[in-house]
Amino acid sequence: MRAYGKFFEVRLDAEPRTLLCTVKGSVRRERRRTDLVAVGDRVWATDVGEGEGQIEAVAPRTSVLARLARQTEDVEQVILANPDQALFLFAAREPAPHRRMLDRFLILAEATGLPALIGINKIDLDAPAPGEPADGRRLSEAVFGDYQAVYDVHRVSAATGEGLAGLRAALAGKVTAVAGPSGVGKSSLLNALHPEGDRDIGDVSSATGKGRHTTTSTRLYRIADEPPTYVADTPGIRALAMIGIPPEDLDRHFPELWPYLGRCFYHDCTHVHEPGCAVREAVQEGAIPIARYESYAALRRGDTDE
Repeated sequence: MRAYGKFFEVRLDAEPRTLLCTVKGSVRRERRRTDLVAVGDRVWATDVGEGEGQIEAVAPRTSVLARLARQTEDVEQVILANPDQALFLFAAREPAPHRRMLDRFLILAEATGLPALIGINKIDLDAPAPGEPADGRRLSEAVFGDYQAVYDVHRVSAATGEGLAGLRAALAGKVTAVAGPSGVGKSSLLNALHPEGDRDIGDVSSATGKGRHTTTSTRLYRIADEPPTYVADTPGIRALAMIGIPPEDLDRHFPELWPYLGRCFYHDCTHVHEPGCAVREAVQEGAIPIARYESYAALRRGDTDE
């Protein structure tokens, strides 16, 4: 459920209690190029008394949300083991939505075969601000509307409870990784879904508009017993690099582009500048949202601007 350096909080299946566990030496010899034990792992543990235990074995992972460990090219740092899906949470306002970061999160999910949900929190703030054009659409619709045809989008408010029933239904019976930039209300939302939680709530820096981190390590919460439902609160991530995805494979991670792949004049088309590109023609015809295409093109070019 949680890691503390070399110690792991393990929730028992047989009864609703946890053990603070260390890891048996034989397990340490088995794992390579990935975390020995990670939040979300299914383990066998021995109760040694006084609330402590020892992890004897770790079950093979069926899925993983991970990134490369710092200063390595092939060592995996696991954010969450065995997730069934990911909820990428952003705010309608405060901080402002960050489409490029969302696209990177979605690419990560596509690359790992992880179903993705998009959550838009703080919709109680979702109205044009003074001086902004009022075109009849709420800000979240203008920013996130392009995703609704492909992904399951939930508009919620941790403050008012709006949309929480639908989100609970989407989470039921699954292990869900919750990720997003700092300040969007992950902890507040998890508190609303699991009122017994004790997560700290951060705020938004008025100087930068970026959230202040309140979560420093992944923690798994059981928010319902029937069916067993878990959500993982992950550290605030302001930037997430695409790992292990060759540029020539990037188009396969944008579902909107799939119907047009293989139909370009050049078989190795980058969909950025070549003539006879079926993807660019689809963009011109309005079949592919231009904002999503522009995000793809920027990432394909290797632009670093956030």
